Amino acid sequence: MCDASTSRHLEVLLLQPLSLHFESTLSKKYNLLKPWLSPLPLNAFLSTHAQSIKAIVSSGPNCRAIENSLLQLVPNLGIVATATAGVDHVELEACRKKGVAVTNAGEVYSADAADFGVGLLIDLLRGISIRQRLKGDNHNHNHNHNLLGSQVSGKRVGIVGLGSIGSHVAKRLTAFGCPISYFSRAPKPNFPSYKYFSSVLDLARENDILVLSCALTDETRNIVNRDVMEALGKDGIIINVGRGALIDEPELVRCLKEGVIGGAGLDVFVNEPDVPKELFQMENVVLSDHRAVTTPESFKAVLELVIANLDAFFSGKPLLSPVLCS
Repeated sequence: MCDASTSRHLEVLLLQPLSLHFESTLSKKYNLLKPWLSPLPLNAFLSTHAQSIKAIVSSGPNCRAIENSLLQLVPNLGIVATATAGVDHVELEACRKKGVAVTNAGEVYSADAADFGVGLLIDLLRGISIRQRLKGDNHNHNHNHNLLGSQVSGKRVGIVGLGSIGSHVAKRLTAFGCPISYFSRAPKPNFPSYKYFSSVLDLARENDILVLSCALTDETRNIVNRDVMEALGKDGIIINVGRGALIDEPELVRCLKEGVIGGAGLDVFVNEPDVPKELFQMENVVLSDHRAVTTPESFKAVLELVIANLDAFFSGKPLLSPVLCS
């Protein structure tokens, strides 16, 4: 583990502002470089500090892309430590070629994301926030059958990505008596009671609800397209606590308008913070602004994990949550 006197001389690059507490805690151990405070353009700033930058810390729902062009400006970089679960903003192949390690938030956010996903589902099926919104708009919906709601218990749930978040979702919804099935790259032997599907299309045909909790990759981008939504059916529900681009967003809007599916609970979007304006007018949609994992508990845990990964890297010890090892 790095001691304070040694680590304080190590320069860590931040590509965007972090929370005040996050920055304050990191600055007690490391010399933080903040290019947004410099009058220099980013490239010139990086060139000035090129030899001393050994680590980058990345965080936030709209992380700056860490691409090969940026990596070329910091030749001594050894680690990209992200405070996010997903690393789709990091060009992993470029990091691999340069021998740069990458870490993420590991399983820190899994319980919070699962809680939130189940919360979106309950909210949507029971019409909790929709009723409040309509009440505020003075709408008379006493005889609107669509607002009577539907029970969660017993609904067939298909999970796209039975990783850490997905398995937490499954555990919670099993308590509601929901039969669970899933899609992933391969069957999960640790979950023999859940039915495996090798196709998202087949998963949609056999379920009432799709919960999206997988990572965003080239293979999973737009994994839920119109064909999948048509297979899910007019009463089907989509919950997304993964990444916005897992869904073909324009087709989602069209399918919701046309009644191809029954509704959606969405915490993530393709072009955050922008949200398709049509979604705000729909009574069969519950929206959140990428808040699934924003709890004090998760913030504390991810800060500790980022620091532990940095300490391990600078001490030559194994990383705690490696996505890519150097």
